[in-house]
Amino acid sequence: MMDRDSNKTVLLELQRAADTGNSHCADCGMPDPEWASYKLGIFICLNCSGIHRNLPQISKVKSLRLDFWENDLIEFMKKHGNLCAKAKYEAKVPPYYYIPQFCDCLVLKEQWIRAKYEREEFVATRVCQDPCSAGSREGFLWKRGRESRHFRKRRFLLSAREGVMKYYTKELGGPKAIISIENLNAMFQTDKIQHAHGLQITYNTDGQRRNLFVYHESGKEIVDWFNAIRAARYHYLRTTFPNVPEPELIPRITRNYIKEGYMEKTGPKQKETFKVRWFCLDSQERNLMYFKKPLDAFAQGQVLIGTMDEGYEVRAGVPQGVRVKKKPAITVVTPKREFVFICENEREQREWIDALNGVIAQP
Repeated sequence: MMDRDSNKTVLLELQRAADTGNSHCADCGMPDPEWASYKLGIFICLNCSGIHRNLPQISKVKSLRLDFWENDLIEFMKKHGNLCAKAKYEAKVPPYYYIPQFCDCLVLKEQWIRAKYEREEFVATRVCQDPCSAGSREGFLWKRGRESRHFRKRRFLLSAREGVMKYYTKELGGPKAIISIENLNAMFQTDKIQHAHGLQITYNTDGQRRNLFVYHESGKEIVDWFNAIRAARYHYLRTTFPNVPEPELIPRITRNYIKEGYMEKTGPKQKETFKVRWFCLDSQERNLMYFKKPLDAFAQGQVLIGTMDEGYEVRAGVPQGVRVKKKPAITVVTPKREFVFICENEREQREWIDALNGVIAQP
């Protein structure tokens, strides 16, 4: 019993020890991980431990608090740790490769863990692919029809060298769309698309933002497509802006919307009927877009979000004289008009206010 208790104390001290990296999950960065792989010598969170369980040849996991730890395993953990594993398994992660955080979807985390420990894609002996060749890919993805809800298999071609992505609806003939990598973006949208491997691709066409919704049956394949798009974007940005420092460039490769969800909106007179719409806030484009349905190809409208110095502001509640249901509301003030939105609940109201204020505060 003494061994069990003292070993648990040693483990928890190891998890908190400075200069080890053990205080955050080795794979997704979640703080205070309560599990560990005693085969790899790393501290991991509950979610990542579930992925490690599916890799029994490479990793074996135990709970820091619930399981018994033998003395030899404690010694092994002392000699290893998260920073030690990072130096080995993440020695050559390309700058464009997306490293998932704890808030990211399962497929991103699973493929990151498999790429690191199972396929050893980033160990020092591996030769790094240059972004131009890594940003070239061809294959089939299931794409949702613009008018129909059905997903159909479509051939996609990505070329960093040509600076375009294309997709085809017919075996013979030209592409249905030629998409410039300059304004291409991709983000995982597993809940919205209702598929564990759902990816949303957006681009500009005829002055409008167009959404494509795709997936692949294979988790590895869809994550490879995502990182190929990132490689192509990185190649474009590195070539176009050679003097911009890498830390400024990386966040601009791809981005997620900072907030999405349903709100109700009224018209410019603020007397029109409130209608339910799906809203997406893009902080990089400073754009609040609204759609009739979450999977629409094009937005019905948008509100550009400037800075406070330019007269932009977000307030809780509604302007004087506007009558709304007894629900939380927000008013987005712009130099030209005030936009009134009704939120589903107070938590949503707070989240929208915080998200919009974040954009307004950006220079």
